[in-house]
Amino acid sequence: QVQLVESGGGLVQAGGSLRLSCAASGRIIAVSTVTWFRQAPGKQRELVARIVTGGRPTYAHSLKDRFTISIDNRNHMANLQMNNLNPEDSGVYLCNIQLVAYNQANVAASGDYWGQGTQVTVSE
Repeated sequence: QVQLVESGGGLVQAGGSLRLSCAASGRIIAVSTVTWFRQAPGKQRELVARIVTGGRPTYAHSLKDRFTISIDNRNHMANLQMNNLNPEDSGVYLCNIQLVAYNQANVAASGDYWGQGTQVTVSE
């Protein structure tokens, strides 16, 4: 069974950096797409960044100069490097990975999986 575990969140001062990771485990064959979302209290979930294996990343317009998304296909891990953080970046960050893995019937199947979320808090 595929599981995603996020790490790297925490408390940082404005101007600081954090690196979030999302590690996928299970009988994974290939990762196709990684997307990071974030949700702040009282706000809608918003797409932060997305990358398709072999493709170019895309970012929310206001974030592209500060955030970098990457995939480590060998280790089935996705990362989000966040620099020059400000309080408006605070929220729960969630990773979503679309991948192909062997299921319990030993059949390759595509699936859409979510991490548990990691809190990012940026203080003034």
